[in-house]
Amino acid sequence: MREPTIETRHLQIFVAVYKTKSFTKAAEQLYTSQPTVSEHIQNLEARLNCRLFDRLGRKILPTAEAEMLFPRAMAILDDLRRLEEDITATGNIMSGELIIGASTIPGAYILPKIAAAFKNEFPAVSFEIRISDSAGIAEAVADNDLLIGVVGAKIPGPKVHYRPFAEDQLILAAAVANPVPAQITMAELCTLPFIIRERGSGTRKSIETLLSRQHYSLDQFNICATLGSSAAVKEAIKADLGVSVVSRHAVSDELAYGTIKEIEVTGMTMQRSFFIVTSPKRTLPNHYQVFLDRLLPNQVTS
Repeated sequence: MREPTIETRHLQIFVAVYKTKSFTKAAEQLYTSQPTVSEHIQNLEARLNCRLFDRLGRKILPTAEAEMLFPRAMAILDDLRRLEEDITATGNIMSGELIIGASTIPGAYILPKIAAAFKNEFPAVSFEIRISDSAGIAEAVADNDLLIGVVGAKIPGPKVHYRPFAEDQLILAAAVANPVPAQITMAELCTLPFIIRERGSGTRKSIETLLSRQHYSLDQFNICATLGSSAAVKEAIKADLGVSVVSRHAVSDELAYGTIKEIEVTGMTMQRSFFIVTSPKRTLPNHYQVFLDRLLPNQVTS
């Protein structure tokens, strides 16, 4: 009787369960059923003659054997992916799925155009752009859930590599009906109802950095709302809930159509960089590397 072998699918499912700490979440991530995930893990445990996860009610925890298996499983899957890419490359066909993480501004306003141009050149490549805040994207790259991210600020903590990608201009924006004058001082800005992004947002981090250079902090501002997306901030500005500092990329149409106006803050220039985030421990598959090479020369400015 032939002994069962460890299949690639076993390792893919094991990695998903290890990362999500959930059979149900792993099944959702892999577009399969929870019983299928359980069966693959049971088969892998039988082949290795050990328990990989302790089931504690609805919670599961990896065992010492799982901790040993995880980095080796990741290495095997990476090797297989690179092998596939290398063989595909010999036929001069660039193909595969590119999953790129991005914070709101580069994900919504910059990357789609670059992705479209890349797909024009390599039609067999497909794209998924996952949008989250800068902290979430950096963490996903550090946790090996993403190979490439583009963010609006360097986030302290995750062990990732940042490379400058593009420049952005932040502006103070207000509703056209707001009586605030076209030019104000920092002291006057502190008195206005101010809308801010959530913690972890690259825009918020950039605002905090810019303010610290002027010896100010958000504690001195009249915060009227904390919102979780640039779109929500734009709508709040148009509804005259308050003023906010936003990317010029995000409000270019509103400025052109006259639904939002720009306010100059005396003595304050608001520039920031976007960054490409990668893990220093990961080797990029061929189509990811080619796409990264396309990103690096890009100088996208407002």
